Amino acid sequence: MYYKLRNTKFSKIISHVCALVLFLGCTNSVPSFNWVETLPKPWELSEDEFASYLPKFKEKYPDFHDRIKAINLWRVGTPYGIFKLGEEIDPDPDPILRVDTSDCTVHVLTTLAFAQSDDWTDSRNNMINIHYKANKHGKSLPTFKSRWHYTSDRILNHKQTVDITRLLVPEQYLETITIELNRKEDGSEFLDLGWSSVQNISFIPVKNVHHMNMEKLQEVCGVAFVKRSYFSSGIMIAHEGYLIDKERLIHASSVDGKTVNVPFLEYLSNNGNSRFDGVMIYKILPDNKS
Repeated sequence: MYYKLRNTKFSKIISHVCALVLFLGCTNSVPSFNWVETLPKPWELSEDEFASYLPKFKEKYPDFHDRIKAINLWRVGTPYGIFKLGEEIDPDPDPILRVDTSDCTVHVLTTLAFAQSDDWTDSRNNMINIHYKANKHGKSLPTFKSRWHYTSDRILNHKQTVDITRLLVPEQYLETITIELNRKEDGSEFLDLGWSSVQNISFIPVKNVHHMNMEKLQEVCGVAFVKRSYFSSGIMIAHEGYLIDKERLIHASSVDGKTVNVPFLEYLSNNGNSRFDGVMIYKILPDNKS
């Protein structure tokens, strides 16, 4: 009698444990991104057609970073076009938001806007909040002078980005420089903004990237590429993209003429002839709606 009772209790315990493991396995399962491959090419869609998929992305990928990854994958193949966004007024009358073409920064920012939006109007408003600095009243307005023109400035000071470069390698593998953004060596402004900013910025030189602790990365991070020859113009960053799954770079490539998905370390090394001198890595935070 005791033997049967004991085993009955044991069976119930095992049953509960198995059910719990099954539940945890389901809740922690890696989402499939195969659905993205069934969608039409986003750069061939109208604004309304493109926006009609945004609620579906939120439904299928409720996790914010999974959604960024999914939208990144969807946009691979987008034709490259440099300096294609503006304020829709002079001096840059290009549209505030578009999907038919991207350069590196456009891809990063518009993907972030789409990942936290439900329709085109929402995406446009989110793009304004992402792409432009808030004024003294806390309002972001699309003007040329209020735009986040410098990627390093955006990484260090935007509310949705957190620089984690210093966390990824021991101190001796970092390099830190003091640079006045938007100030050329001759003292003039690189862009007519009436603004410059002296900042201390750390990056990981390319020769030290192999020391990075990749396990500290989230599945989706931002990555920016440092170029020393730009320092004399008051510029730190020459290129940027998304670092996906701790190993893949999705970025709008001028070389390939489109947005591509490539191995991060292979791209950076470029067969021993790196195009860049270092990297900055940052976490991407959701807004209060995502």
